[in-house]
Amino acid sequence: MTGDMFRLDGRGVVVVGAGSGIGEAVARACARQGASVACLDIKGDDAQRVAESIGEAGRAAHAQQVDIVDATATHAALDEARMRMRRLDAVVCTPSINVRKPILNYKEDELDRVLRVNVKGNFNVLQAAGRILTAQRSGSIVLFSSIRSQIVEPGQAVYAATKAAIVQMAKTAAAEFAPFGVRVNAVGPGVVETPLTAPIKANAEWYAAYAARSALQRWATPDEMAWPTVFLLSDAASYVTGTVLFVDGGWLAVDGRFTPPGMAD
Repeated sequence: MTGDMFRLDGRGVVVVGAGSGIGEAVARACARQGASVACLDIKGDDAQRVAESIGEAGRAAHAQQVDIVDATATHAALDEARMRMRRLDAVVCTPSINVRKPILNYKEDELDRVLRVNVKGNFNVLQAAGRILTAQRSGSIVLFSSIRSQIVEPGQAVYAATKAAIVQMAKTAAAEFAPFGVRVNAVGPGVVETPLTAPIKANAEWYAAYAARSALQRWATPDEMAWPTVFLLSDAASYVTGTVLFVDGGWLAVDGRFTPPGMAD
């Protein structure tokens, strides 16, 4: 196996959530590996910023706005991306949201909001990508789960449930799509410095406790999620499907506990 196995030259890759955080890092990494990248995000201006930056570096990218909770729009967006890139070889879906509250304090609209984005939204992307890739009998799909699919803390009931659901969707899709030459996997991040985790970073005690919780004693950067994703998309992972690649700095390997602020009630 050579370094060429990790290249994505000539491939068309859709990255959903490319406007910031992990999605932005994944889009940039795929472009660096030679892919044409469709940067999709609910915030079209953010997606455009990332696509233009990739283009300024001499690599192929374009931006599209999409709300993944809208199934029709999601299918149309992937069709458009394939048309604009003239091919579609891989789809990565990174978006999720979290309402961190004890179960007894959760409101119905909060429950609906988290489920709509994290479960319905990811399902819509998975279905749209699967429809295209199984028809052409090749491709790779990567969804984003979390260490919270395996372990929880107070206030994470709904978020953790959705991240476990993403794992099961990826596994089921891997089984269903394998006869058509399509691989499906999930990445399971630990704590990553992104807009989603900004409130934690703002609390010094909370931030330090999370850093101390992993074996590596620190948070991850978005780039550290991007390159494992590139591996799953590449030919180097040609026999990898239906699995979760945990990129957590050893979080799941060590024991420990911290109750976040406001979760003791």
